[in-house]
Amino acid sequence: MDQRFIELLSDLEVEFAEVSEALSDPDIGNDPERLADLGRRHSHISGVLEMWSRHQQATVDRKDALELAASDSDLGDELMAIASEREQEIERLEVELRKALAPRDDNDDRDVLIEIRAAAGGDEAAIWAGDLARMYGRFAEREGFKTELMVVSESDAGGYTKVTLAVKGRGAYSKLKFESGVHRVQRVPKTESQGRIHTSTATAAVLPEVESIDVDLDPNDVRVDVFRSSGPGGQSVNTTDSAVRLTHEPTGLVVTCQDEKSQLQNKEKAFRILRARLYQAEMDRRQAELAGTRRSMVGSGDRSEKIRTYNYKENRVTDHRIELTLYKLDSVLDGDLEVLINPLTEAEITRALDEV
Repeated sequence: MDQRFIELLSDLEVEFAEVSEALSDPDIGNDPERLADLGRRHSHISGVLEMWSRHQQATVDRKDALELAASDSDLGDELMAIASEREQEIERLEVELRKALAPRDDNDDRDVLIEIRAAAGGDEAAIWAGDLARMYGRFAEREGFKTELMVVSESDAGGYTKVTLAVKGRGAYSKLKFESGVHRVQRVPKTESQGRIHTSTATAAVLPEVESIDVDLDPNDVRVDVFRSSGPGGQSVNTTDSAVRLTHEPTGLVVTCQDEKSQLQNKEKAFRILRARLYQAEMDRRQAELAGTRRSMVGSGDRSEKIRTYNYKENRVTDHRIELTLYKLDSVLDGDLEVLINPLTEAEITRALDEV
């Protein structure tokens, strides 16, 4: 552990003493909210310091084993094996301590909405958007998360021009938050008769799903329009006014839902999406104040703005943010996203700790 971590852990020891003292105050029971906050903080710090204690003990054990091995040839192999075990434990605990010390994203435990849109590439982009939706669905299944199709706009050529997928499960946002951006695919489309590789893109925006209490949404600010649902090509698929369009007049945000037969169900889904978008907009505003510039989630969808490239011919996937290339595109598309999520999470932890 470098000096930066030692200093952070020393600060935690001081804070732990302060929190413990506050919890011992006889009057703390008169403030249930503060009592709950202090209790959670006490539990968190206690866990971190317990890991640090185990790390220190493993370091001492490893040092002792190496010193004894050097002076006792009869037990040398056994002691070297013990030293190796302690080294592995030290490395594992350092990974856990890094995660515990990094500032936590308040949205990590939330459910998410993933909005996927076809971008550059015409029909092939829509097909690619459908492939991405299936990839996230398979990943959710692997993780034990539940999924729900919220909004679907199918393309005549297959796939989607737009699709919104809800993923529900504790920690869904922490797993999927790095998927926001432009996803570029390089492959031979099924409609390509001469076998030429085409490059197409789809964008993904990952939004934490929030409850009504998390967003200051005044119903009087929302214009609700109802109309008849229609499918690809404009043909009528409903003879009642079940489709719903919400317009948030202060911001101009528009959400349309027409996939359910019930107007009430469409309205409920539309409000869920609107709340998530408003919450994301507020997070972006706060981030802009802190960083001095507003981060855009997906940009224009241009091929040059990609966060990740999927190359079918080489079975290759490259995440350009961390310059990671893997030759296992087939398993990634089958939902094995952990091979990308874990390095991205580690990179985010490093960045957050550097800022601390």
